[in-house]
Amino acid sequence: MATIKDVAKAAGVSTATVSAVINDSAYVSPPLRARVQAAIHDLKYEPSQMARNLKKGRSELIALIVADLANPFFARMVWAAEAAVAAWGYSLVVFNSDEKPENERKALARIRALSCDGALVVPVGLPAHYALRDPEGRGFPTVLFGRVVDDRHSDTVTIDNVAAASQVTNYLLDLGHTRIGSITGPLHLTTGRGRLDGMLQAMAQRGVAPEPGHVRSGEFREDVAYSVAREMLDRPDRPTALYVANGVMALGVMRALADLSIHCPNDISIASTDTISGIGGLRPRLTRTEHPIIEMTNEALRLLVDRIQRGKDKPPRNVVFQPALVLGESCAPLRRS
Repeated sequence: MATIKDVAKAAGVSTATVSAVINDSAYVSPPLRARVQAAIHDLKYEPSQMARNLKKGRSELIALIVADLANPFFARMVWAAEAAVAAWGYSLVVFNSDEKPENERKALARIRALSCDGALVVPVGLPAHYALRDPEGRGFPTVLFGRVVDDRHSDTVTIDNVAAASQVTNYLLDLGHTRIGSITGPLHLTTGRGRLDGMLQAMAQRGVAPEPGHVRSGEFREDVAYSVAREMLDRPDRPTALYVANGVMALGVMRALADLSIHCPNDISIASTDTISGIGGLRPRLTRTEHPIIEMTNEALRLLVDRIQRGKDKPPRNVVFQPALVLGESCAPLRRS
């Protein structure tokens, strides 16, 4: 592969002259410009885009760290992010933390090594992890997605998790259910905590509370939710309705129902939070709150590009989207014996 020195030698000019022709950064006489361009053509020289970007002080790379790439919610987020960053002239670098803080730390270190211009992060670690600095000591452009940490430096784009759980729980209460259980996410995450809080608040306002053993963590994992659901539902005092805190876990719950020969909604009502591919194909169709994942991703990247290009020192901005309740056939009025 030819280098800039090879081009300079073939054209009989300095490397500075070659650089000036390539970047159009200084005047070069027409005869010299023609010689350099001929040498570039003959040697099939291709300037290093990375080297040019680094010289300009940017890589034109945006990093995305998702919490679980096996989760269709995050896979759709990656799909939306790729299209969005390309429209702004950037390329996307994707990392998967797999819900592990150590993996996240490694990804953040790799982002620094690649000189990425900014990062969109679904956080799983501690606030200090995201207080990145650029080489000049300024805050590194970062947007936190879906989950809130006490960061005070980063922009955030989230869903109203309390409202999502409240919508579902109030719907179940309106159907006459008071023995409502939940399979939650990890409670150290604002998504897990907020959705449980929303359910508990809605129940408390009606003067009821979950029974012991009717609230279990499924860790936002399908296999864990399947195991927890089997244990909870294979009991004589099982709940009459179950709120599942994300779509991936709902798939595990529905699989557990099938294996236990429990009919939904005649034997138990099921409702969830989240938008993932495959949910619409469940039978009965699942009652759930939908999240505008494409709009949320686009807004997060709009904030990030604005932070990269114009506002590294602006105060943090926090955008909260509202969920929408979508009714399926997985919930039914309480059958009183």
